[in-house]
Amino acid sequence: MSFYDDHVLPRIINLMMNTKVERKIRSRVCAGLTGEVVEVGFGSGHNLPYLPPEVKRLRAVEPSQLAVRLAHPRIAASPVAVEVAGLDGQRLPMADDTADSLLCTWSLCTIPDPVAAVAEMRRVLRPGGTLHFVEHGLAPDEAVRKWQQRLNGLQQRVAGGCHLSRDISAIIESAGMTITHLDNYYGEGQPKPYGAMYEGVAVGN
Repeated sequence: MSFYDDHVLPRIINLMMNTKVERKIRSRVCAGLTGEVVEVGFGSGHNLPYLPPEVKRLRAVEPSQLAVRLAHPRIAASPVAVEVAGLDGQRLPMADDTADSLLCTWSLCTIPDPVAAVAEMRRVLRPGGTLHFVEHGLAPDEAVRKWQQRLNGLQQRVAGGCHLSRDISAIIESAGMTITHLDNYYGEGQPKPYGAMYEGVAVGN
């Protein structure tokens, strides 16, 4: 990890991922979470204000120590107990069948092996539990996909390994989960190569 990745990028993400558009999406994605929640890609805690009262505890998985420090005011203000429980979404430090719900927002684009990460989420999810997610990824339009491929290398260098063109639906289903609800759309006010969204809910098989 470089100085930029460790000390600069988390601050940029903290600002850029807290616009009115993202807050509206987070509110939708967090609706329906219950009980013990594991969040993979906790970042600086932007989802905390949108956790419903049915959530009893959130176990946060986040590799960036700076992002977690930036989250401290949101953690302190949250009525939900928050435990920072791990660093690597590909190797969750939790027993099987221990989460009632899973939450993952704008994180599968960056995790080196996203299929392994979703498989780990599936492992810790209790029967009947749900994964709530929103991710940007492979666009539905061929012309936009071509631009995603052109921009992908630069995006990975400046955005901590973020991929523009991952097929989020295929990743989730390859890991053994079934998507029960999915909305695909271009994010409001975002350039299409960066804003092809996958928002939905999945269950374990």
